[in-house]
Amino acid sequence: MTQSETITSVSPDDARERLTAVRAEVAKAVVGQDAAVSGLLVALVCGGHVLMEGVPGTAKTLLVRSLSAALSVETRRVQFTPDLMPGDITGSMVVESSHGSLTFREGPVFTNLLLADEINRTPPKTQSALLEAMEEGQVSVDGVTRALPQPFLVAATQNPIEYEGVYPLPEAQLDRFLLKVVLPVPERDDEVQILTRHASGFDPRDVAGAGVRAVASGADIEAARQLVASVQVSPEVTGYIVDIARATRESPSLSAGVSPRGATALLRSARAWAWLAGRDFVTPDDVKSLAHATLAHRLALRPEAELEGVQVGQVLSSAIGAVPVPR
Repeated sequence: MTQSETITSVSPDDARERLTAVRAEVAKAVVGQDAAVSGLLVALVCGGHVLMEGVPGTAKTLLVRSLSAALSVETRRVQFTPDLMPGDITGSMVVESSHGSLTFREGPVFTNLLLADEINRTPPKTQSALLEAMEEGQVSVDGVTRALPQPFLVAATQNPIEYEGVYPLPEAQLDRFLLKVVLPVPERDDEVQILTRHASGFDPRDVAGAGVRAVASGADIEAARQLVASVQVSPEVTGYIVDIARATRESPSLSAGVSPRGATALLRSARAWAWLAGRDFVTPDDVKSLAHATLAHRLALRPEAELEGVQVGQVLSSAIGAVPVPR
């Protein structure tokens, strides 16, 4: 049976049920990060990438490892460091000692789920090595283009409170992330549950020991992507997304508003959100639910607004609030 035949044989209800079950599996290891789990699922089913930001100890790495365990897909991790080279990610040509000829050796990007840990700790040259992979699903090494496995998702993490020894992601790369999700410090009840689990012997390095099992496959993800593409978007909702994007461009607090690519990303995210909710159409509430995660990291404050303590989230909320919601 070919992959296309396998995908065709996956019914819409089966694909949705299996991907929804991933949430419950991840919850066996990760407590109190439901928004981040939702963001990763949205990115999975519409072919995007996720930037996760949170202080150390908020389960960023554990979340991706748990997601990997709940999916029967290949996963690799790259710890980004100042001395990491582009070839360490994409792969490079090496001399085979057995016959002395050049052979391409694949880098860790040749996987389904790539955990790019602390991506802002490596210089822009190495960060940009992911650009082609994230945008085109391929890498070019020594003049040869090589396709990456599908599905392909980059889940990158960064620490928001460290400023020494880090390299802020350039706007071009931030724009390639479908979503940016912030992992907060858990609420008190969630933190009590975390400590209770650890007191009972939970080992964050052993997600299998926590009972996390694979409940969805690459075929389910590919089927979901085809189904999400058929979710209907009315002209009114399309206009709503465009008006939100244009409102950010007109904000006096921003030096750069949402580009057409950002508006398209919001459309994709809203479609995925609607499909995961069991609907075949997008509502304005779907758009509003995903707007901050999809758009905030694409906005740039003017220097004077930063000096006044203005936050990007506040500006985005004002822009959304100024746009009439279609009925």
